[in-house]
Amino acid sequence: MAIRLHINIDHVATIRNARGTRYPDPVFAAQLCEQAGADGITAHLREDRRHIRDEDMHRLRASVTTLLNMEMAATEEMLAIAERVRPDVVTLVPERREERTTEGGLDVQGMRGVVENAIARLRATGIKVSLFIAPDEATVRLSRELGAQQLELHTGDYCHAPTAHELERLRVAAALSHALGLEVAAGHGLTRQNVIEVARLETIVEFNIGHAVIADALMVGLPQAVRDMHAAVNRGVAQRG
Repeated sequence: MAIRLHINIDHVATIRNARGTRYPDPVFAAQLCEQAGADGITAHLREDRRHIRDEDMHRLRASVTTLLNMEMAATEEMLAIAERVRPDVVTLVPERREERTTEGGLDVQGMRGVVENAIARLRATGIKVSLFIAPDEATVRLSRELGAQQLELHTGDYCHAPTAHELERLRVAAALSHALGLEVAAGHGLTRQNVIEVARLETIVEFNIGHAVIADALMVGLPQAVRDMHAAVNRGVAQRG
């Protein structure tokens, strides 16, 4: 079974913004990723624009030939931008200015009204909607009820403590999501080493991975880093069943 690998190019923009230059260009990075076999490109437009910027999203939309996944908070500002950019997929994620990166899954229950409205607006525009959630049964069921089409399971707890318990949480949540008719993706903290066990979970069809690929790219180049991650994912898939 083939499994999709989407590369998050946020941290190419992080490096660019550190010096206020035009390079490295995240759009060119996305093109290199696609040429190396990436099945899609992910970019998170944050409220504080710490890496990806509005113009990056528009340029990505014009150039990405595979699939463009826009990560964003469920705010009025971001919904309006998504309606203009028209990415293939929007992944709704939690966001706090003080965090270094996304911490934990979306509080679907606590933000029920906001999330339901965002899903309805995006789907009305023809955009597929994914929710980035913790591997929790109640959250999976509520996400389905509110109209999500895909769930991306937060793998951060497993990556920080790769125990059998955390892997089982992912397996159960992925199996339930699949049983409810949802596509199952996974991401956060995944590397060439720890992705293999997660890729063995039979109902996961997509990974969104960024930081580890960009870090590897410093040593081996971006195209090779993408190919190496693909190979690691495929080793896990080959062990299914």
